[in-house]
Amino acid sequence: MTTEDVLLTTDAHGVRTVTLNRPKAYNALTVELKERLLATLRDAAETPEVRAVVLTGAGKAFCAGQDLKQHVALLQAGDPAPLRTVTDHYNPIVRTIVDMPKPVIAALNGPAAGAGAAFAYACDLRLAAASANFVMAFAGVGLGPDSGASWTLQRLVGYGRAAELMLLGRPVDAVEALRLGLVSEVIEDDELATRAHAVAANLAAGPTLTYAKIKEVLSAAATSTLDEALAVEDAAQTVLGATADHREAVEAFVAKRKPEFQGK
Repeated sequence: MTTEDVLLTTDAHGVRTVTLNRPKAYNALTVELKERLLATLRDAAETPEVRAVVLTGAGKAFCAGQDLKQHVALLQAGDPAPLRTVTDHYNPIVRTIVDMPKPVIAALNGPAAGAGAAFAYACDLRLAAASANFVMAFAGVGLGPDSGASWTLQRLVGYGRAAELMLLGRPVDAVEALRLGLVSEVIEDDELATRAHAVAANLAAGPTLTYAKIKEVLSAAATSTLDEALAVEDAAQTVLGATADHREAVEAFVAKRKPEFQGK
């Protein structure tokens, strides 16, 4: 385990668990935490031994979004850093999650607000503790959505519902989040970490090159015509058809045994 003030990371069974670690501040995002998170996610993307990622929070919250105490202090001091944080931090973090060539799971151990909720929306899967909730808190502080929320949220729940959640800023609890399609599973609080790691470990043992291509074609199809989507699928299938994992899967199917994937 690498333990530093604001971020914890553990690697086990091909899974890197990244824990936002400011529990007394509900894991609100300071400049230091944003910079560390971005560096850690980039390292996970580039490390072959990491085959799946879990993003979670310490304590009672997943992430409360921007640390407004630091934000206000910097604004009052005339520091331009708060005005650069979307460009320097939030956009690169979300881009890294979305482009990660391996599955990313948000393990929502509690409330997720603002940019914290947007980070979860950018992940491939969202598992929620029963105590979790989502709040699109941007309008309440006189700001519009950032961290990709305008793109990710409406693809999860549709334009109308996304507009409602952003304009009204009302909390969505875990049960409603499951009904809306914001999360794929709701789990008892004390079982979340174990369940999230089990899901991630199962993915880590799978054909990770295939997962990367699935993410790629889904992202491309979100903004393409049918013909463009077909072309991207064709190109991805050509690459995957030549992989060792595809051959192993086919041979295992014929031999009626469990495949052993290598991510190659």
